[in-house]
Amino acid sequence: MLPVPDLRRLTHFIAVAESAGFTSAATQLHLSQQALSHSVQQLEKEIGVTLLVRSGRRVTLTAAGATLLEEGRAVLAAARTLTAHTRAAASAQRDEFVIGHSPAISNHAVYALIEAAIAASPDTSFTIVQLFPDRLTAGVRDGAVQLGLRRAVVPQELLAGAVIGYDPLRVAVPADHPLAARSRIRIADLADELIALWAPPGASYYSDFLVNACRRAGFEPQYRVSRVQGCPPEVAALTENAVAFVTAPAGPALDGTVAVVDLDEPLLVPIQALWQPHTSSAVRNLILRRRT
Repeated sequence: MLPVPDLRRLTHFIAVAESAGFTSAATQLHLSQQALSHSVQQLEKEIGVTLLVRSGRRVTLTAAGATLLEEGRAVLAAARTLTAHTRAAASAQRDEFVIGHSPAISNHAVYALIEAAIAASPDTSFTIVQLFPDRLTAGVRDGAVQLGLRRAVVPQELLAGAVIGYDPLRVAVPADHPLAARSRIRIADLADELIALWAPPGASYYSDFLVNACRRAGFEPQYRVSRVQGCPPEVAALTENAVAFVTAPAGPALDGTVAVVDLDEPLLVPIQALWQPHTSSAVRNLILRRRT
């Protein structure tokens, strides 16, 4: 049987690796450098590999050390989640399940995904928070967010994930826009329009998805990053005086100030769920079973 690393020593090693040395890591951990160095050496003996190359006051990671750093973070996060779940089970308080979602997914869409899980989990409180993709993945990694939801399908190292649904894209335009009177439009009809995005291309896989859809239609889109975040995506049609890709139903929106129009050729965008590996959750399982 392979040896299992001691979590305390693993914490010490990660602190040293992230600090690139023992001095600041020892201060952070309130340990002497000698005690910290001994702890890491014991971890190396425990696993049977060299993790660090020491050069004066600085250290560099071996290939084995780099692997342990990345995967060890996930193990520590899972251990913290385990502790939280165990304490919750011993208390009279309700379990809390935190769901984070990117700005590209509306609160209405999130509720539709979790409605059945809410009904089936009367002893659980649910909190839904909107987070930008980088904060979303960081929250899932450290256990602050139990389930992350984002657009597009993006491999996430050290996170578990699955596509749990697809939504048809439509286009939102101001109600007085010439395209508002159409029953259907083509993406190619947007070639001369300003398109609202929620993040710059290259910084958001959803933005990349939308830009590539325009390129497939034969044009390089003109775009502006929306200056209003956290509201329904249709709002961007007003605040940016632009067209916006949305998943809201076709028809009037925002008290008739915006029109949502179907695309002539359906374009489906996925919802990707992300969660912390090495953990289990009955509530999460209920949500994932909704996968379409």
